[in-house]
Amino acid sequence: TSYPTDDHYLYYSGNEKTHPYKDVAEPAPRGHRALAKGLSSGKVMFTALAASAAAKGVTAITAARVEELVVDGARVVGVRFRALSPESGGAARHRRLLRWGGKIGNWMPPIGRLFTDRADALWEKSAQSHTAYADAVVLAAGGFINNPEWVREHAPEFVDISPLGTPGDDGAGIRLGQSVGAATGKMGNVTAWRFLTPPSALLEGIAVGQDGARIANEDHYGAAHGDIMMRHHGGRGWLVCDAATWRRARAQLRTQTQSFQLLQLIPLFLFGYRKASTLDALAAKIGVDPAGLRASTAAYNEGLSSGLGDPFHKAPEYCAPIERGPFYAIDISAQNVIYYPLPGLTLGGLVVDERTGGVLREDGSTIDGLYAAGRNAVGICANGYVSGLSLGDWVLNGRRAGGYASRRLSP
Repeated sequence: TSYPTDDHYLYYSGNEKTHPYKDVAEPAPRGHRALAKGLSSGKVMFTALAASAAAKGVTAITAARVEELVVDGARVVGVRFRALSPESGGAARHRRLLRWGGKIGNWMPPIGRLFTDRADALWEKSAQSHTAYADAVVLAAGGFINNPEWVREHAPEFVDISPLGTPGDDGAGIRLGQSVGAATGKMGNVTAWRFLTPPSALLEGIAVGQDGARIANEDHYGAAHGDIMMRHHGGRGWLVCDAATWRRARAQLRTQTQSFQLLQLIPLFLFGYRKASTLDALAAKIGVDPAGLRASTAAYNEGLSSGLGDPFHKAPEYCAPIERGPFYAIDISAQNVIYYPLPGLTLGGLVVDERTGGVLREDGSTIDGLYAAGRNAVGICANGYVSGLSLGDWVLNGRRAGGYASRRLSP
């Protein structure tokens, strides 16, 4: 599944059970959740880390935006920023607007921007200027998925995906590094997550492009499946299944979904699909090449009936023949309806020294006093995403950057 119910905290998120991995290693669940209900997993984890930082004397300045790095010669020695006063009512209102804008924006970007635009207007009107000096600066300001101009420039094939992140994922941290000569890398690498579950019965169908050819095995990890569809099928795809699979999927809606997933899937199963009595008629409705769809379906069914298995190596428990109508199709494209988005985030950023986390110039030299971590930097998952790697990036590389930066602190 893409995200399990509260009955599960370790789970299979795709690829673990499929060829060729199962032939060389025993499959294990790698999906990640902190022990918390619903969607509060990340919040619970971050709250514990924030409390630990506060206990160590770290001062957090919120509702702030760094606008410039302070440089002394070739060394970064601080930041200039604007911030809302924490004593003002504006800071609390700004926080509420961003919280709602971020939550809604991940699934309904146009509506989310109504909140974030109001937050920006409030900040522009009331924020005050400050300068902070330091022995080292660590940039950890996320990626740039919420900067449509940068996405269009660096990864134009991904402009139609739904941004997954916070309103602050606008490339500001990367831009700060560039302002003092930092090199960037992997800027065209974006992960786009087309999970086909829940409900798990949908994996019994086949995902095809506009030419009717299979995209990938349907139990492929969502980021891997989405990447293939975006790069090799123009971001267009349909999931096709027969009547028996459709009935099984409908029966699983309430038992396999979190509340946010159910809200997306109810309109999908009520009216967000195409239906026809034959595969050719379905192909005509969805604009898919009928000969290609027939060939893909025949190859799939033949593999199952012959005992050889799915030609695309889908796990046997998710294989069911597509035989009896009516046949159904769900649009899994990037340019999709608001209730069934294809979310994603950027993977590139500032190039860093892999030993220290220090930010590098184009010539490979280190910018003195400047470090970067998380999606702000090229890291563990810069070439491709699987579950948990952003967590790994900021835990491993954040500690690395913070550790080396702290060694520079004046006694």
